[in-house]
Amino acid sequence: MSGTDPDVLAALLELIDDTPRPMVLGICGAQGGGKSTLAAALSAELQAAGKICAVLSIDDLYLTKAQRNRLASQVHPLCKTRGPPGTHDVALGLEVLDMLRSGLPVKLPRFDKAQDDRADLAAWPLAPPHCDVVLFEGWCVGARPQSDQALSPPVNELEAAEDVGGVWRRFANNALAGPYQDLFSRIDRLLLLAAPDFEVVQGWRLQQEDDLRKRTGNSGMDGPQIARFIAHYERITRHILAEMPGRADLVVRIDRDRRVLSMDRRK
Repeated sequence: MSGTDPDVLAALLELIDDTPRPMVLGICGAQGGGKSTLAAALSAELQAAGKICAVLSIDDLYLTKAQRNRLASQVHPLCKTRGPPGTHDVALGLEVLDMLRSGLPVKLPRFDKAQDDRADLAAWPLAPPHCDVVLFEGWCVGARPQSDQALSPPVNELEAAEDVGGVWRRFANNALAGPYQDLFSRIDRLLLLAAPDFEVVQGWRLQQEDDLRKRTGNSGMDGPQIARFIAHYERITRHILAEMPGRADLVVRIDRDRRVLSMDRRK
C-alpha cells in the first residue's frame, strides 16, 4: 500500500491478539502491492507495544542462482527465473520458522535481487529469541495448487510459446502441492492484500524496479523485461485472487493506487 491504513493495522492487531504466542501471520499479495510496507509498519506497531517481532519474506528464500541454473537444465529452462514455486529453498524456510516458533534466535535469510543471488551469510540479520509474532510475507504465501485440468490451457504467451507441454507449470504446481504446503501449514492467520486484477501488477513492478535502481545503481529491467518476468507469476497470482478470498482470515481489497477499498474478516 502507498501508505499504511490505520484500520488495516488495527484489524491485524486484533488477529494477532486472538492467537497464542508465538504466532505466524502470513501476508499474501501481488508483486508491488505493498506487502513489505505493511509488514514494516505492523512490525513497528508491535515493537512499540513491547512485542518481539521478526519479519521473513518468501523472496529471501529463493534458491541460489547456481541451484536455479541446475533446475533449468534438469527440469525446464523457465526454472532459471526466480519466483514461482520450485525456486525457493523450502527446507530453509521450515528451519527458520520452526526455530522462531521454538523461541530460538536464528539468522534470517536475505536475497540480493540486484545480483539475483542469495546474500552472503554475514548479511543475514539475527532474529531475537522468544518472538511473539512472526510476519511471513510474500506473493504466494499461503497459496494452494490448481487442479490438473486448470493447468492445461496456457494463461499467457510465455506459457503458450515456452511451456508448450506444460512441464514447467506442472513442476511449479507439484511443488506448491507438496513442500510448500508444509511451509504454509506454519501460518496461524492469513491476510490477503487483494489487487483489483492482475493487469495492475506490471505498473507496480515497474515502480519497484525504479526504487531498486535508485537504491543500488543497478540498471535493472526495462518494461519488456518486466512484462516477461511477471508472466512467470501470472497463473498463480490469478488463482490466488480467485481462490484465497474465501478462506483468508482478513481480505484487504486495494485499488490500482494501493488505496484500501474494503476489508472483510472471516468469522
